[in-house]
Amino acid sequence: MSMNVGSGGAQGADPEPMMEMNMTPLIDVMLVLIIMMIITIPKANHSVNLNMPVGTPPPPTKEPVVVTIDVDFDGTILWDNAVIPDRHSLEAKLMDVAAQADQPEVHLRPNKLVSYKVVAGVMASAQRLGVTKIGLVGNEQFQ
Repeated sequence: MSMNVGSGGAQGADPEPMMEMNMTPLIDVMLVLIIMMIITIPKANHSVNLNMPVGTPPPPTKEPVVVTIDVDFDGTILWDNAVIPDRHSLEAKLMDVAAQADQPEVHLRPNKLVSYKVVAGVMASAQRLGVTKIGLVGNEQFQ
């Protein structure tokens, strides 16, 4: 610790107030807070507990039936490479799929240039009619 005795200037002059703040207590408090934070941080655990099945899974009983719906760039809808002339024919085929107990997988493959309205219409029809196994698939043929 040091002491400021002032400058040896004029004898009758008023002493100037010290404008510097003592930073030592603030630094001590900050160090204590940092140490407390480091002590209270929980240990990092990089493992995730999973209940994995034991043994080999049984082989699939049968291959799933796949129905492919292609949507061409101009909005033409193809059901397993056969052109569907109108929305009513598409919905009739989707009703047949939805009526089956073990529904086939419906793969919807839209062209990247087709309007979203056409693809959304096919998906909405499938959902409304009860098709549960439907998915979008990349379409390499039309791209």
